Amino acid sequence: MGEPVRQALVAVIGGATCSHQEADWAHQVGRLLAERGVGIVCGGRGGVMAAVCRGAVEAGGMSVGILPGESTAEANPWVRIALPTGLGEARNALVVRCGLGVIAIGGGYGTLSEIALALKAGKRVAGLGTWDIDGVRHVETPQEAVTYVLGEVESGTLLDGN
Repeated sequence: MGEPVRQALVAVIGGATCSHQEADWAHQVGRLLAERGVGIVCGGRGGVMAAVCRGAVEAGGMSVGILPGESTAEANPWVRIALPTGLGEARNALVVRCGLGVIAIGGGYGTLSEIALALKAGKRVAGLGTWDIDGVRHVETPQEAVTYVLGEVESGTLLDGN
């Protein structure tokens, strides 16, 4: 057996329904991360989650969906690894903990809870059109979001989860 393959992941969070602008941002974020060899982890359903998964997969990247229910059938078509948890909204903690950093795009109270959990865990959080909260780096473009979240990853300080 060879060495295990370990994929660096960034959590991308946002609403299960979203605007065209938010979907476009998410698609670009997924593509940009995949182009840099980084996969995405998200809640695995629609809206921002589907758009980021589509962007990642179309660019040859990995997409992981941590689902609230008990069936892989609730995953969007672009989720490559579907993890049904049966945890409902409590799965939000798993989504943000699995990412080296977090990119928040739009979103409602579920996204707000994920932002709070990410900040509490000391994760870098970039925000595109999302909640205005201390600790969230508000950015204007998907490229800025990816650059900010990967800043420490590329220097190696987050690769071990610290």
